Amino acid sequence: MYKVILIDDEPLARQLVRAFLKDYKEIEVIAECSDGFEGFKAIQDNKPDLIFLDIQMPKLNGFEMLELLDNPPAVIFTTAFDEYALKAFEAHAIDYLLKPITKERFDKAMQKWLAQAGNHQTTKVDELLQSNIYDGYQHRIVVKDNGLIRIIGEQDIFYIEANDDYIKIVTKDGNYLKKSTLGHVEQSLDPQQFVRVHRSYLVPVSQLLRIEPYEKESHIALLKCGAKVTVSKSGMAKLKTLLGW
Repeated sequence: MYKVILIDDEPLARQLVRAFLKDYKEIEVIAECSDGFEGFKAIQDNKPDLIFLDIQMPKLNGFEMLELLDNPPAVIFTTAFDEYALKAFEAHAIDYLLKPITKERFDKAMQKWLAQAGNHQTTKVDELLQSNIYDGYQHRIVVKDNGLIRIIGEQDIFYIEANDDYIKIVTKDGNYLKKSTLGHVEQSLDPQQFVRVHRSYLVPVSQLLRIEPYEKESHIALLKCGAKVTVSKSGMAKLKTLLGW
């Protein structure tokens, strides 16, 4: 018996998926969730084999929820994303159901998943999250903080620093670690608002106070928060282009 969780803020969408699943005797729906917060907790508590996940939800969207999971289950997305994003899903072999969902398309997705059920799909989910397929740029970063979920708005970020396999997000309320790469975060944030000034630093343009020469061809950026970060030669070139110097 496979355990399944439905995560969608639309009750009718969850009801439709549940009705379609009645034809699959090997499936047990163990929980229904209306947002990413509920979904995250349900996945942590129940360890499902498969989730049906909406992307655009209030509070915490589907991508943000997946990023918080250490071992994501298999995912079939239920989405209203455009064709560009859907091609990205297909490229990573993770199925999707475009709303409004038809029974024929649902059965195709289920047969695809059942054919590979039991295989570890965490890598595929990780690849999806690392491939910048978001519909536009993100304006916040979601982290786990001592068992709690914290949403950090872009306006609260002083700078982001690479920290081994993690990133350190420095904010007015403290520092937070997130398992991710600086490159991935750089792609997900608006390049007009955040600039990679060094291989180890991503800085909001709004935080820049002044830039001073340092050793050889490098510089030091003084931020409004009082911090100083290294600016590489390539980082300086990015700043000049962005700021029109």
